[in-house]
Amino acid sequence: MSQMELHSDVPGGPLSEKWEKHRNEMKLVSPNNKRRFDIIVVGTGLAGAAAAASLGELGYNVKAFCYQDSPRRAHSIAAQGGINAAKNYPNDGDSVHRLFYDTIKGGDFRAREANVYRLAEVSGSIIDQCVAQGVPFAREYGGLLANRTFGGAQVSRTFYCRGQTGQQLLLGAYSSLMRQVSAGKVKMYPRREMLDLVTVDGMARGIVCRNLKTGEFETHAAHAVLVCTGGYGNAFYLSTNAKGCNVTAAWRCHKRGAFFANPCFTQIHPTCIPVKGDYQSKLTLMSESLRNDGRVWVPKDPNDSRAPQDIPEEDRDYYLERRYPAFGNMVPRDVASRAAKERCDEGYGIGETGMAVYLDFRRAIQEQGEDAIRSKYGNLFHMYQKITDENPYKTPMRIYPAVHYTMGGLWVDYNLESTIPGLFVLGEANFSDHGANRLGASALMQGLADGYFIAPYTVGHHLAGRTIKPVTTAHPRFEETKNEAKDRVDKLLRINGTRTVQSFHRELGQIMWDYCGMARNAQGLNQAIDKIRLIREQFWKQIRIPGSGESFNQQLEMAGRVADFLEFAEVFAQDALTREESCGGHFREEHQTSEGEAERDDENFTHVAAWEHVPNGEAKRHVEPLEFENVELTTRSYK
Repeated sequence: MSQMELHSDVPGGPLSEKWEKHRNEMKLVSPNNKRRFDIIVVGTGLAGAAAAASLGELGYNVKAFCYQDSPRRAHSIAAQGGINAAKNYPNDGDSVHRLFYDTIKGGDFRAREANVYRLAEVSGSIIDQCVAQGVPFAREYGGLLANRTFGGAQVSRTFYCRGQTGQQLLLGAYSSLMRQVSAGKVKMYPRREMLDLVTVDGMARGIVCRNLKTGEFETHAAHAVLVCTGGYGNAFYLSTNAKGCNVTAAWRCHKRGAFFANPCFTQIHPTCIPVKGDYQSKLTLMSESLRNDGRVWVPKDPNDSRAPQDIPEEDRDYYLERRYPAFGNMVPRDVASRAAKERCDEGYGIGETGMAVYLDFRRAIQEQGEDAIRSKYGNLFHMYQKITDENPYKTPMRIYPAVHYTMGGLWVDYNLESTIPGLFVLGEANFSDHGANRLGASALMQGLADGYFIAPYTVGHHLAGRTIKPVTTAHPRFEETKNEAKDRVDKLLRINGTRTVQSFHRELGQIMWDYCGMARNAQGLNQAIDKIRLIREQFWKQIRIPGSGESFNQQLEMAGRVADFLEFAEVFAQDALTREESCGGHFREEHQTSEGEAERDDENFTHVAAWEHVPNGEAKRHVEPLEFENVELTTRSYK
């Protein structure tokens, strides 16, 4: 495999001065010239809505695309627990540097220092922006914004809106976006799915999309394209992601030349409602914020069949508090997930399947009162009761890890620009800020940082600093790319086999969970690659899609997405096989300490792995070395 180095274009100078220095040196587009530039934004979650609103406010002509009927449906609403910012309102010792360090450490030292520091640096401005928009953050009795703790931190830096923070932040970004729609600077294209990227002279110049209501293929030209389409967790079929979440936009960009970085870095969230049966099509996340007051435990006796409220304290194993006394129940997600799996694998799991642990609020309710707990988490408790028909105020919740977030994504440099000039990637769709594990409450932070405070500078730098020839959709590359996208759809419709889209997706998901889930090993990953190739071959022979491509057809939409998952999954498994170490959410069973903790190989793998698509050949692996000048590479410990 190739080992070409990737250059991140991080500016020189002290870490704390890099972003300011870079902003001062970037080229600018004058206000009168901004109206000459067209920008495409694909995806209207937090990153996309924030970017579209900000760029429209600056005066650019923005086209924003989403496959939902409204930007309000974006999956950012599901980020329930909070958003991190280093404002130090509780006066408990927080700082920009401490947020930076916690994020680097939480990602197991596999993220780029400069990007993470910039994220921490702009975090405070995000809160100011959202307060100005009217986002209803929780407040203390005196009116000051409230904070709570999240995993991987020993300070309270998480701002929240009960258990619906993502929804409220998205409504704030949506209101800003719709203001620009009303002003005529942003044009919304709902019910469109991006099916390909158009490149002209090696530069991203537009997209091909399908109108999901009419089936019509459309082409759109621009001077820059921003992909803000979220993560690829649904490759596992069962995940906490909305059913529509997919890898298609990012994957089609990858096949046009954008490198895909660290695809194996996938986060398993420890606080999800366990799988109930084969009929399920998705899983439900219970916010990490619950672990502030909830205590995780299993019975000390694996054969204890008593109801949880009847098991006394001395017969309970609060295993996170026992194993990680410094952080207790607030250890990072990867640590908590593996600990739950270990207890269940050893026979201590609870419930009908034995694949669950308890999350108990008894002590918190005794100390604070039920009303106090209801004020913090009421909607989450209500949701849990609606799904399980159990009252969490009276009996402990049952939880188990599930696929949640993806730290991997398209490779970007310090400017959030991919290996294709003019293609910028924001939020969860890029790889840049979280390393091998994302700390809770940092997804919302990254999406809004990228959209509000970084892309508006770096996109302008691209527009002002390069010679960008005028291009319209009349250019032959648009018609060529559109025809290629139509041919893929027509090919799917012509197969007329006997199997449903869901059957292939479920089969792929089971392989991904069994071999590429919370624990991985070389034998299993090699098996996964062989099985994925076989399923992909069967898919293109046996798939059956009812209806036509000339109208609203959700089976056709899903088939295209599953076809991309089947290609992407092989690169995912290859990436996991090649990374011969354990770090964060990537746990190789061959590389663990005597206590079962992740064991990194800093000598050989302190780098980003970025995969290049090779038509009709094996993907090529490139590396970007990671240099740590401001933090010391240490064994991550929460004990």
